Amino acid sequence: MSYLVLARKYRPRNFTEMVGQEHVVQALTNALVQQRLHHAYLFTGTRGVGKTTVSRILAKSLNCQGADGQGGITAEPCGVCQACRDIDAGRFVDYTELDAASNRGVDEVQSLLEQAVYKPVQGRFKVFMIDEVHMLTNTAFNAMLKTLEEPPEYLKFVLATTDPQKVPVTVLSRCLQFNLRPMAPETVFEHLTRVLATEQLSAEPQALRLLARAARGSMRDALSLTDQAIAFGNGQLQEAGVRQMLGSVDRSHVLQLIRALAEGDGATVVAQVNALRLQGVSAAATLEDMAMLLQRMAVMQMVPGMAQDGEDPDTQGLADLAQAMPAEETQLLYSLCLHGRTELGLAPDEYAALTMVLLRLLAFKPPAGSAEKKSPRTSQRALADVAPAKTPAAVQAPSPVSAPLAQPIAIAQPVAVTPVASAPKAISPQQAASEPPPWEDLPDTRDYASDDAADAFEASLPEPVLSAPPAALRALPVREASDSARVDVPKAPASTPLQTTAEGDVWFGIVQGLLVQEAITALVRELALQSQLMVRDADQWLLRIERESLNHPASRERLQNALAAAGHGNVRLQVEQGPVADCPAKRMAVAAAAKMVAAQALIENDPMVQSLMRDFGARIVPGSLQVI
Repeated sequence: MSYLVLARKYRPRNFTEMVGQEHVVQALTNALVQQRLHHAYLFTGTRGVGKTTVSRILAKSLNCQGADGQGGITAEPCGVCQACRDIDAGRFVDYTELDAASNRGVDEVQSLLEQAVYKPVQGRFKVFMIDEVHMLTNTAFNAMLKTLEEPPEYLKFVLATTDPQKVPVTVLSRCLQFNLRPMAPETVFEHLTRVLATEQLSAEPQALRLLARAARGSMRDALSLTDQAIAFGNGQLQEAGVRQMLGSVDRSHVLQLIRALAEGDGATVVAQVNALRLQGVSAAATLEDMAMLLQRMAVMQMVPGMAQDGEDPDTQGLADLAQAMPAEETQLLYSLCLHGRTELGLAPDEYAALTMVLLRLLAFKPPAGSAEKKSPRTSQRALADVAPAKTPAAVQAPSPVSAPLAQPIAIAQPVAVTPVASAPKAISPQQAASEPPPWEDLPDTRDYASDDAADAFEASLPEPVLSAPPAALRALPVREASDSARVDVPKAPASTPLQTTAEGDVWFGIVQGLLVQEAITALVRELALQSQLMVRDADQWLLRIERESLNHPASRERLQNALAAAGHGNVRLQVEQGPVADCPAKRMAVAAAAKMVAAQALIENDPMVQSLMRDFGARIVPGSLQVI
């Protein structure tokens, strides 16, 4: 007699033998008991969870005749009548199973629907079961819609699919949908224990746990793996043999890896990975087992006692690791294991990729005692947050938005302002000695007030001094505009203020002449605008800049040539780095800011503008004022 595999031998024959689908069994049982039967059912779920089994049990419940031949619709089919035995054997005339994966066209569906006009031959109901129904074509679905919506009273549809998203909504709306859930590993473990006890086969609990986890929620896969394990172990299911058959990593190796990562021992991590390579264990399986253990560790850390399993011998080891490893490192390592599985296929060697994934935690692991040590930059930043730097008295001036708009504004001379000094970017001597980019010699077609020096212009905006309105002007009572209607003048943070010097006057005039003649462009032009003339000798001038990136040998040479061409002699420029208090860029920024303040005051004090604001609620859009 041929051997019958466990998945078929122990297929449930009634609802009481169903495992792990109590929500579906309860709904169908109550419907059968109360005779509240729908004409179409849709069972969804992954492979091996019981979709076809439920369909056959439902067909037996509808057509069971009882052991005495007098039975009716029941939730507990007898299993001994002719109808029950024929359905189990697959030869019942009124129960038709159609595989939509191989019969997906409209012709096959039409041939099935032609049988719907005939009443049952042997049973009480005709049952059409369409497996993998999502594989049907759109034309086939449309062909069955009318019959599916209003079938004869003796016809029942049972549809099964692993991908309900591909089933049209027109079909879903005509069916009662039941989602069969994947089996929990504990449920699979208990069922395998009962099956092996019936088969009178000995098995180690850890071996069955490995099979239950490897099934990934499918009872059919679990029973098929159990058949394979029985053959592999010659009738004995031992943990070592099952682990070797599945290619899964020994739990002790995984625990040693996690312990080494918790201790920051990179040498042990590399040694364990090499041991896994010699054993031929899958790198993906290693990361998967690590993720499972880390998940249990995280639960132990956050909710002590929730992840305790008295039957698992590794529970105590996990509890010790959960106490030794910080919770944030556990979460980080769990995330690295999950994302690392996607990187294994990209690497030329999966074990090298596994090593990189595990060592990545050590790369992100903070050194011991780093919480107490702070870098000087961090300390200075913290001090700056606690005690902001005080603005010098020379730059403290009332803001123009603090006075009501009804008062005319008189503009005084620009006061000393504070520019925004861009943080110098350190470059190597090799970069400084290299040639500037080829676009440096392109002609400059932009206005100097809106080019690359705009950072210095906007940073040097002054804080104007507000004076009392002149007696000759009469302030008009206008509606005070909201804050969003006022034009704010940007404030510059505390830095080196603008301090005019005699050498600065000379250098400003020289640079203005070079700009008018368009003798300097690009980086050369920036060097001239951002530098301060410190000392002038007969043949040598000393310039100071704040950003070392401007001190380019080629730019310095071209600026010397431009000065010589402008009639300043063959001077040699020396450039040093330091704070700049008087440069052409700051002077032009002060002038531009003064023009902006004057334009703002002119617009706000204009009688027409005040009338529009008073009568129509007009406002000045911030940032809309431009000085031409």
